Amino acid sequence: MNYLAHLYLAQDSAELMIGSILGDFVKGSLKDQYPNEIQQGIELHRKIDSYTDSHAMTQASRKLYSPLRRRFAGIIIDLCYDHFLYRHWSTYADTALDPFILNAYDILKTHQSMLPKRLQAMIPSMIRDDWLGSYRDLTGVEQALKRLSKRITNGDRLTGAIDEIKVHYRKLETNFLTFFPDLIRFVKDGAAFQLQCRPSACDRLD
Repeated sequence: MNYLAHLYLAQDSAELMIGSILGDFVKGSLKDQYPNEIQQGIELHRKIDSYTDSHAMTQASRKLYSPLRRRFAGIIIDLCYDHFLYRHWSTYADTALDPFILNAYDILKTHQSMLPKRLQAMIPSMIRDDWLGSYRDLTGVEQALKRLSKRITNGDRLTGAIDEIKVHYRKLETNFLTFFPDLIRFVKDGAAFQLQCRPSACDRLD
């Protein structure tokens, strides 16, 4: 899952949300690097990623991509799933999406000084270019793929990935709609600290 989904799944507190973003920037043992609730957010992020990678619908989505891009299929799927979460936000959340995004940006700004330098440097661009809001359409997904292609080895293989997303769009969306309720239950039921989801959103899934 990418930023929007991780923030949604950790929205019980600002500290958990910060940890959910830090999960992509902090590796290895935490060793009391951060306050307890932020560390829980990092650990939650890791558990969500492991669950996502092992889920049958995610594995099915991976197989939709060509061998050229299959090594990066996880990255592509993460961005696609944030796009589908944006599209189906009202199914899973009580809070309107725009206020949620603005609150997430405020939390990042408030805690910016305690974050790793690489993440600190990203936050102004994230807010200015509205990365979370950009998932609303495939143009934003394509821009996110371009940003990533500049930061990873062999990132040029992400070029043209948007075309494969368009070809398999409906199947990817169906896979997401099957997968995401399972992920919410995984978090809700305690496999990932009994943290989240919002009661009415969970009730829709029972």
